[in-house]
Amino acid sequence: MSSSDHPTDIQESHHAARMDEVIDLAWADEISFEEIKARTGLVEKDVIRVMRRHLKPASFRRWRERVSGRVTKHQKRLRLRPIPPDDD
Repeated sequence: MSSSDHPTDIQESHHAARMDEVIDLAWADEISFEEIKARTGLVEKDVIRVMRRHLKPASFRRWRERVSGRVTKHQKRLRLRPIPPDDD
């Protein structure tokens, strides 16, 4: 077994790849927290924790401002959003 095949190195590599996936999903406007949970098993609070730990402070604040209250990040809010009236 080479030093790069050490189980800890493989686990760390897998963990890093998983965190990259979570970060990519969290930044995507069209991916809701419910979809992230279905894909990764992480609930919104866990996603926030990952983002806080792995992003620079300014990037984390920018992301939080971007997703806070964003309808597309919350399927429940998307379903409950009122339909605007027609201007006819």
